[in-house]
Amino acid sequence: MDWEAAFLLYIQENIRSDILTPLLTTLTHTGDKGIIWIAMCVLMVIIPKSRKFGIIAGASLALEAIIVNIFIKNAVARTRPYDAIEGLVSLVEKQVDYSFPSGHTGAAFAVAGAFLMIAIAGLPVVVKSGIISRTKTSLAYKIFTAVTIVFSFIIAFSRLYVGVHYPTDVLGGFIIGIASSIIAYFGYQIVIKKISQRKQKEA
Repeated sequence: MDWEAAFLLYIQENIRSDILTPLLTTLTHTGDKGIIWIAMCVLMVIIPKSRKFGIIAGASLALEAIIVNIFIKNAVARTRPYDAIEGLVSLVEKQVDYSFPSGHTGAAFAVAGAFLMIAIAGLPVVVKSGIISRTKTSLAYKIFTAVTIVFSFIIAFSRLYVGVHYPTDVLGGFIIGIASSIIAYFGYQIVIKKISQRKQKEA
């Protein structure tokens, strides 16, 4: 038995409980199809004050979805652990796609990572002549970001708890989500700079 199988069986035998199971099975479903993250990004785009935050997070989420669902899952085609590990019982319905990487984890950290990038580096804005500045974020935003990150880690753990992902699936989703957020952040910065420069040339 490899370490990943042993780890999942350990969770099943020693951590699953009557208290945690209904909680984590409910929370893991909040990440289904990325709906909670899509809704969050759309809401932020609708609200003028948070629009730029929503655009960056939404771009990160879209990039993660393309990388995970179109390319990597189908290329790796990893069997779900409950179909491969003897004695492991899934607490949720049979999943329709492959196991690696975890799309739930990737989506969570694509959004949380985007918020974190903005919290750390600031929100990119064009001040003049195509020069990029970064505005600092408020304490309330930093608290919101911290809550989002904690929630993302809970979602990631829930995928292991319910038995639908290997630890390396979750790790892979985490890495792709964070990478997507970094690309989206700097991609947004490049786009707004080019748009500003084009407007200046046309003026």
